[in-house]
Amino acid sequence: ALHSRSHGRLPRTMDSALHTALNHLAKPLLLRAGLFVALWWILAEGSFLAWGVGLASIVLALAASLILLPPAPSQLSLPGAASFLGFFLLQSFSGGVQVARMALRPRPDLRPVVIDIPLRLPEGGARLLLAATLNLLPGTLSAGLEGGHLRMHVLDQRFPVEAEVRAVETRIARLLGLPLEAA
Repeated sequence: ALHSRSHGRLPRTMDSALHTALNHLAKPLLLRAGLFVALWWILAEGSFLAWGVGLASIVLALAASLILLPPAPSQLSLPGAASFLGFFLLQSFSGGVQVARMALRPRPDLRPVVIDIPLRLPEGGARLLLAATLNLLPGTLSAGLEGGHLRMHVLDQRFPVEAEVRAVETRIARLLGLPLEAA
């Protein structure tokens, strides 16, 4: 008769696969949980009285985030994060000055347009981060992600929007350690 030598333990290959899967899930789970805890702490203004509701909200938000945006392998880069932050702050400032100058002109000469831009980032969270980042930059509004394209509303069609999108894509790819696809 054949007997299992593991006595209730998983075979090594399954144990290793389970360990890898848990490690893959643990980091995003802890990161998201920490983010939701910090967010609740801010919303509750540091009060411990609201933590009963807060704990339930955190668990539900965590579950929803894992379902709606499952963890994907990425290599978050600290130099990439520093570069992205500096780039974002500089673009926000210069874009804000540009939009303010246009708004203060006696006769604003705007040529608004909706454009579709092919994307080079892989599908998923990176594209969502791109759309959200572009929304925060003055003069642009992400109107939708459709297939491999980003639909954007731009205040003036003379803005170098595609070049700006490419620059943000490159920064996000560096930040997340992702390859860029051909556009």
